[in-house]
Amino acid sequence: MARALELAATPGLPLGPNPRVGCVLLDPDGSVVAEGYHRGAGTAHAEVDALAGAADRARGTTAVVTLEPCSHTGRTGPCAQALITAGVRRVVFAMPDPNPVAAGGAARLAAAGVEVVCGVEARAARDLNRAWVFGLRHRRPLVTWKYAATLDGRSAAADGTSRWITSRAARLDTHRLRGECDAILVGSGTVAIDDPELTVRDSDDQPVSYQPLRVVMGERKLAPTYRIFNDAAPSLHLRTRDPEAVLAELFDRGRRHVFTEGGPTLAAALLRAGLVDEIVGYVAPTLLGEGRTMVGDLGIATIADALAFELAEAVVVGEGADANLRLRMIPRHRHDSDRED
Repeated sequence: MARALELAATPGLPLGPNPRVGCVLLDPDGSVVAEGYHRGAGTAHAEVDALAGAADRARGTTAVVTLEPCSHTGRTGPCAQALITAGVRRVVFAMPDPNPVAAGGAARLAAAGVEVVCGVEARAARDLNRAWVFGLRHRRPLVTWKYAATLDGRSAAADGTSRWITSRAARLDTHRLRGECDAILVGSGTVAIDDPELTVRDSDDQPVSYQPLRVVMGERKLAPTYRIFNDAAPSLHLRTRDPEAVLAELFDRGRRHVFTEGGPTLAAALLRAGLVDEIVGYVAPTLLGEGRTMVGDLGIATIADALAFELAEAVVVGEGADANLRLRMIPRHRHDSDRED
């Protein structure tokens, strides 16, 4: 199952409305017969991909899959039936399929006499597809707000300069997180002030193969010469100040995880609307005293009304003078079904 999860998480795969799934076929003695994984919408599912590599050797094998084999016909046929037809003897999967359209594969397999085992590495499988599961439940993308700030909560100095508040190690870590999402959202003010490119780059500052959609929201007219509109990655300008409308549009476009790096105005708009599902903050061991705050007005006048978050993780990123603190926080009001075990 660990290998199946590794296959499902193959770098460079397009993300979006489909889950990430891996499959390993094993002989009765435990040797690997074939492997497969899903490469995106319209491509073979992981089980079918593995069966294609097994030729006529699938009969009597065990299929180890990260997600319950599907039982419906969409762009491809039902994987449960493909496993039955191939003569697979036993199917071990990590988590049940939460999509009611595709669920039912386990029952179909069992009815055909296939031995079925569920729950192996279930948490790891859920973590891998957390944005996909969130989208099924809430009909909108999962939103991660990332900020970088000084110890006193400043995201820019009094003269507007902000490069670089955090260390190189923190910036590289940000690129890693960008690559785990399928859309990066900023406001038009951030584009006009900072002119970010918002691509995903490696440790050598080279672009990686998979690039999320770069999204600008706001009514401000922006010249096509801004770097966010170059050909390094796809981009989209949504001329609205309504964050709910933006997320609905991105969901309709198949985007399931939005990583927002906008300024304090966009952050405040998302927080006021209750649309931030995770916060990742990079804190630098520096002080500015004056300057731009990391979040704008939230309409909070008393401490009793403060937005409260749970600290899920605190990690030092980098070493020595290059060290910053990365905090990951989740809202205390988040529904229990969305929490990690």
